[in-house]
Amino acid sequence: MERRVVVTGLGIVSPLGTGVDKAWGAAVHGRSGVRNITKFDISNFPIRIAGEVPDFNPEEFIEKKEVKKMDTFIQYALAASIMAQKDAGLELTSENAEMAGVYIGSGIGGLPAIEHWHNVLMEKGPDRVTPFFIPMVLINLASGQVSIRLGAKGPNSCAVTACATGTHSIGDAYRIIKSGEADVMFAGGTESTITPLCIAGFHAMKALSTNNDEPAKASRPFDKNRDGFVVAEGAGVIVLEEMEMAKKRGARIYAEVVGYAMNSDAFHMTTPSPNGEGAAKCIEAAVKSAHINTDEVDYINAHGTSTYYNDLYETMAVKKVFGDHTKRLAISSTKSMTGHLLGAAGGVEAVFTTLSIYHRIIPPTINYETPDPQCDLDYVPNTARDAKVNIAISNSFGFGGTNAALVFKRFDGGRG
Repeated sequence: MERRVVVTGLGIVSPLGTGVDKAWGAAVHGRSGVRNITKFDISNFPIRIAGEVPDFNPEEFIEKKEVKKMDTFIQYALAASIMAQKDAGLELTSENAEMAGVYIGSGIGGLPAIEHWHNVLMEKGPDRVTPFFIPMVLINLASGQVSIRLGAKGPNSCAVTACATGTHSIGDAYRIIKSGEADVMFAGGTESTITPLCIAGFHAMKALSTNNDEPAKASRPFDKNRDGFVVAEGAGVIVLEEMEMAKKRGARIYAEVVGYAMNSDAFHMTTPSPNGEGAAKCIEAAVKSAHINTDEVDYINAHGTSTYYNDLYETMAVKKVFGDHTKRLAISSTKSMTGHLLGAAGGVEAVFTTLSIYHRIIPPTINYETPDPQCDLDYVPNTARDAKVNIAISNSFGFGGTNAALVFKRFDGGRG
């Protein structure tokens, strides 16, 4: 019999707050986490807004002497994992640690540390560079530090696939459990790149919203007046567990992971393939892997970045896959509230998608004010919606043409 995989724990650090209750509460009330940048002097920058985490104190999760050895993206991953473990009520012991693993990726990794220590090198010389610099910036050290802290001795890896990172990490971890290589995986994505170089780089690509005067309204997926995405930071980690193990220990089961697919546009470095062709094939493959029909899907947490082509082509992809059922689908982009967490986006959105199934509430797409005739689906505009969500999909599409989609299903046999 094929092993089944369920979600038993959730952890989140986001512009909507640290902790699932705070972030989810803000999301269902349609609050924005986008505000003026405080991490560096923005006076000479054309972009002055981002989705910063407003309330994170690393010492609540990590010993003070260890904090300085980690760049922020690692701190976020550790915090989200610790929260997810606590939420799952899962203790790792000598009996189960070998079958517990970590799969947490990042799109960019330790850019703040790179910028800071490069300045130290240039100004003060090589002898002043910290010996912790390399472990600070390596992307796999997010998984590595979580593995060390939790004592997880099973698979320890990460995806690095731009904005699809979190979804790929969760999907790959799901397959690891299905194959029997692990019974438990801490999986998701983390990112902290609100830095001068990152903002300047994305601005040079003309990828960012320039709505500096109204930060809370800058991220507006699917709206006719969308003008780019908003860089954000944080982490989303979920605990994936083999179903029988979870049931045996009486775990609360939020949802079951039933499908996953990934592919490539093979088209362009940054632009999606025309008409959403690659995205459509990825979503179609995920539905097929879940052994469900397209008309069984209730909700899609869209990639929905608030850029012109992404939102248009994702809309076209959904229409192509779901046909007549499209008009009955609820679709929302929580990036309208969080901004775009890059490599962490898929992890955070997996948390929100899981909660939409568990609580039967679909978070809204806020800032949807002017409909775009080309984006004409039900985007759950501005207000959350009570709905019996049985099956939901979370989409992530990244630079380099890499695509990922996860399928979650309500688990009626779960406790809670």
